[in-house]
Amino acid sequence: MKGFTINQLEIGQSASFAKTITETDVYMFAGISGDLNPAHVNEEYAKNTMFGGRIVHGMLAASLISSVLAMQLPGPGTIYLKQDLKFLAPVRFNDTITATCTIKEKIEAKGFVVIDCVVTNQDGKQVISGEALVMPPK
Repeated sequence: MKGFTINQLEIGQSASFAKTITETDVYMFAGISGDLNPAHVNEEYAKNTMFGGRIVHGMLAASLISSVLAMQLPGPGTIYLKQDLKFLAPVRFNDTITATCTIKEKIEAKGFVVIDCVVTNQDGKQVISGEALVMPPK
């Protein structure tokens, strides 16, 4: 299994990964990350917040970007160097979110690729936007 090299990538090329985020996913992420913020794990607390209920960890939702970069575009062998993110809207339990990554720029002299990253929910609403810098496999 091998990903695309910088020479095989084209500006505008994109790939996506979708997942329905369950309560189990949230609790597993909370345990792995140590982020037990009650906004994510305590419904009684969360229903009194501006969100009116529990929300998915932003970094859990953003982690779908990593799946696209590591497994599809550029794919296996990619080294993740940098990620900028904007959290635009909450992700709710049982939302189906889709991370889409699109090649924006190739910095061939350094062997880097700049990738636009967008995460949307099942209604097509953008919940996360950002930009990644990666080193595709050689």
